[in-house]
Amino acid sequence: MTTPTYDVVAVGNAIIDILKAVPDSFLASEGIAKAGMTLIDEPRADHLTAAFGEDAVTAAGGSAANTMTGVASFGGKAGYIGKVAQDALGARFTQEFRAAGVTFDSAPRALPPGTARCLIAVTPDGQRSMSTYLGASTMLAPEDLDADLIRAGQTLFLEGYLFDRDEAKAAFVRAAEIARSAGRKVALTLSDTFCVERHRDSFRHLVAGHVDILFANEAEILSLYEAKDLHAALEAAHKACPLVAVTRSEKGSLIAEGEQRVEVAPISTTVVDTTGAGDLYAAGFLFAHARGRTLPECGALASLAAAEVISHMGPRPETNLRALALSRGFRV
Repeated sequence: MTTPTYDVVAVGNAIIDILKAVPDSFLASEGIAKAGMTLIDEPRADHLTAAFGEDAVTAAGGSAANTMTGVASFGGKAGYIGKVAQDALGARFTQEFRAAGVTFDSAPRALPPGTARCLIAVTPDGQRSMSTYLGASTMLAPEDLDADLIRAGQTLFLEGYLFDRDEAKAAFVRAAEIARSAGRKVALTLSDTFCVERHRDSFRHLVAGHVDILFANEAEILSLYEAKDLHAALEAAHKACPLVAVTRSEKGSLIAEGEQRVEVAPISTTVVDTTGAGDLYAAGFLFAHARGRTLPECGALASLAAAEVISHMGPRPETNLRALALSRGFRV
């Protein structure tokens, strides 16, 4: 087994995030389900893009993509595999992502469909309600995987949203097999409760057979194991997966590995936009884990990254996370 040259390599939906601060009445008038993710078609995406207006915040995003920009911001080496189209949004995604210090060499595909978009309506309470046009992102297939890049990563990070199309699901599982055969760790984020409900049995099978590190929020893990309380859900997950991290918003997070249980306190901040909170939590955790830090240190860096991203609009850190961690006395 060769020494890994990347801390984390991710496979995910390559999406342009378009964010807009809106009142709750906007959700009602547009029929947007609050605090969840709804899949939409291209005409609906065009309608919401126009409704958001020209002052909306636009950034290269996608759940696992956000995590990789976080790893890079900590000073880690991150790689990404995802699919964009040969259009302006695809070119923007590639340019922004590489500028953030993430290796991204996936070839764009010919139109149609276009590059994916996620229209994120952010209400005054900081909650984000997402309407997602998956477009080219779901066209990822097993033959699009860069096996050498996957083998070069200490941990492979997989995004649950990819399970919404069979070809992407096949790529997802194949990536895990490549990583495992090279002796690498495999991490999974469940992404969204609606995603869990759509693919509960497949996720359970994947977690039990292919995953070493599982990330979920409280609602997602309760849904995955159809449990009535968090303790039961956490124990069910831990029986299937060696390391489980569950985020609990203002209550912090819980981490389970072996006999160890760690409660991680949140870092206080003013909540502006919760977009990317779970993604950046995973970034801090995976970076620290790749550097051999203890579970409490992994959880603390995860909380730091999550607190930074929810303090402003947008899914990526605005402050260099390495500098921020060092200023707070963390080891990075």
